[in-house]
Amino acid sequence: MNSETSEPLPVTEQENPGTANLSSQTSLEILRLMNQEDSLVAPAVGLVLADVARAVDGIVQRLSAGGRLFYIGTGTSGRLGVLDASECPPTFGVAPELVQAVIAGGYDACHRAVEASEDDSDAGVADLNARGFTSSDVLVGIAASGRTPYTVGAVKYARALGALTIAVTCAPGSAVTEVAEISIASVVGTEVLAGSTRLKAGTAQKMILNMLSTAALAKLGYVTGNRMTSVQTRNIKLRARAIRILSAETGVDEATAKAALDVAGGDVRVALVMFKTKRSAAEAQAALTAAKGIVQKAVDDLNKTGTGN
Repeated sequence: MNSETSEPLPVTEQENPGTANLSSQTSLEILRLMNQEDSLVAPAVGLVLADVARAVDGIVQRLSAGGRLFYIGTGTSGRLGVLDASECPPTFGVAPELVQAVIAGGYDACHRAVEASEDDSDAGVADLNARGFTSSDVLVGIAASGRTPYTVGAVKYARALGALTIAVTCAPGSAVTEVAEISIASVVGTEVLAGSTRLKAGTAQKMILNMLSTAALAKLGYVTGNRMTSVQTRNIKLRARAIRILSAETGVDEATAKAALDVAGGDVRVALVMFKTKRSAAEAQAALTAAKGIVQKAVDDLNKTGTGN
């Protein structure tokens, strides 16, 4: 029982009898226990894939209509949201505003614990309003225990506003699942270290956030097949990847792909549109801007207007 509320403890806070002697184990024994527990995460996520699919379809619908995707959470959950949101622009070439993360205590909480901020149920609402959150948007509330006031309050507010609300938790039947329109509750069981939800619960949440952003942006056209055709070439590794993608997508050798990428100003999307439509870099860029960065739409739009010179 929870001594403060007299309510049953969520599974994420309960002790794991299988790891009761953790502190007296050898290093290898501890690692084996952790590995054994971690092996339970993927199957638990597998059981909620239908809920994840509902969430993906809802996100696609909202983003297609001009909405944005927001993650909100505290502590580890909030940091996971920040991680996933921050990786969308370099991976998919989308604007930073399209996928955003809100974390209790602000971005300082990414590297310094400010966990007391999670107890304020009005603070999440204020943080959403500061970002200009609207009924057109999507809010994913991330809370391992499912009862964090900051996150629950924000999700409740967002749903009342008319936004699509999604809960990502490891505690079915918890407060956040009751206020969200779609609930994704992966039951990973007790943690190796009692209450340390950065472990199995955090892993499950990371997997689900990966699925939400990757599947939604793939369905929206920001990838081609399984290739990151919107990848940003910000370093040597990413430029080499872009050249390989161009070569694979167009059938040209890497030297030709490299030259085209240079003409395109390092933007693989522009180079792809140039190759596929025989248009100039300027025409390709203009079409991409009109198509919100989606390569195939830009190609289709240009091909409708002629073959170019």
